[in-house]
Order: sequence, then structure tokens, then C-alpha cells
Amino acid sequence: MSEYSFYQGLLIFWFALSVLIFFLLLFIAAPYGRHFHGGWGATIENNLGWILMEAPAAFAFLFFFIIGERKGLIEWLFLGLWEVHYIHRSFIYPLGLRSKGKRIPLAIVFMGAIFNLVNAYLNGRYLFTFSKGYALKWLISWHFLLGVSLFALGFAVNRQADHILRNLRRPGEKDYKIPYGGLYRWVSCPNYLGEIIEWIGWAIATWSLAGASFALWTFANLAPRAHTHHRWYQAHFDDYPPERKALVPRIW
Repeated sequence: MSEYSFYQGLLIFWFALSVLIFFLLLFIAAPYGRHFHGGWGATIENNLGWILMEAPAAFAFLFFFIIGERKGLIEWLFLGLWEVHYIHRSFIYPLGLRSKGKRIPLAIVFMGAIFNLVNAYLNGRYLFTFSKGYALKWLISWHFLLGVSLFALGFAVNRQADHILRNLRRPGEKDYKIPYGGLYRWVSCPNYLGEIIEWIGWAIATWSLAGASFALWTFANLAPRAHTHHRWYQAHFDDYPPERKALVPRIW
């Protein structure tokens, strides 16, 4: 079997698995953060877990760029977008968490790292090897302009939401509080909404099935978790704003 045949089979499997994961996560909350509970084996410190889980995406994507055959301007720009997200998610975000003492199961870290490696492989190998390459005129195509705009919008929404969450706690505090400001006015999880918008933008900008699979996986992972977060807020705070939705303003 050639690598490209393997790649195509993995991509089909990845699409199908994302649908299964979506329905599974509607009923089972991944046990980290506010939903942490025992029974998932060994655990490690939360900040370190995030680094080990997310960093493989940054390093693997760079590796596929280095060994790849497509290294034009557009490919460099895609590399930059990916690394901006994952350098922040792998190092800046976890090192800024005020969650000292919190733990995350090693099983979740391992599954997250595998997820990131597969996504980096599918996207990196397509963009830098299996695609036909992107001509300079792609810079003024509607795919690139709309996709990059959505990616930037989602990145900004995600960063603002994370900033608000981080500043809810003073150093040493562990209790959860109701977040206010930004898109928290309308939804419980604008951080997740921002990340979903980011990867929809990526899928459009790259105009690839690999990008589409990542966008679908992001939704499959984060939409059910946003729903679970929303119900958790409502259960733990009697004064939780009733007008807020879980993920999409005024809709859901």
C-alpha cells in the first residue's frame, strides 16, 4: 500500500470517527477541568498535561513542512497560521493557567496527543506533499481571503474569552466564577465558539478535505463540551444569566 492510499483511508476513517465522537461526548464529559473525576488512572499536573497534549501538533506540522515538497509563499503562510495557534495553545496558554494543584488523567493527555498528531499528519502531508500546491493568485481568491479572515476572527474571540476566564481568579484561587464581558454576554463558551470559527476558516482557506476534517473534529469535540459546561453553570449558580446559550448566541 502506498502512503497516499493509506492517507486517503485514514482521512475517511477520521471523518467517520468524528461523528461517533460527537454523539459519545453528548453523554460522556471528558474528565478534565471542572469535569475532572477519578477512575481514569494516573494523573499529572494540569499545565504539564496541556503542554504534552498540544505540543505534538506544533512540532509534527513543522516536521511535515520540512520534509514536504511544497514550500511556496502560501504554504509558508499556512505554516505560520498553524504555528501561531499551536505555539500559543502548547506553551503560552498552559503556562498562564491559574490552576495550580489541578490534575488531568494521563489517558486524556495521550488521546489528545494522538488526536493532534493525526490532524497534523493529515493537514501537513496534504498541504506540503499531496496537494498540487497553491499559486500566488490564491492570495486573492475568496477561499483564502474569507478563510484567513475567519481564522483571525476566531483566534481573537478565543484569546479574549481565555483572557476573561484567566482573570476571574487571583493567583492561588481555585473556585469557579461566572464570567462576564465579551461574548460571554450571549454564550457560556465563546472560547470554544472562537476555536470552531478558527478551524472553519482554516478549512475554507486551504480548501481541503483535511482542513474540513479538522473543522468537523473541532465541532465534534467542543460543541458537546460547551453544552456540558452550560448545564454545569446553570446547576452551580442560581444567578446564572438566563439569556445565555451554550455556544451560538440566541440559538443553542
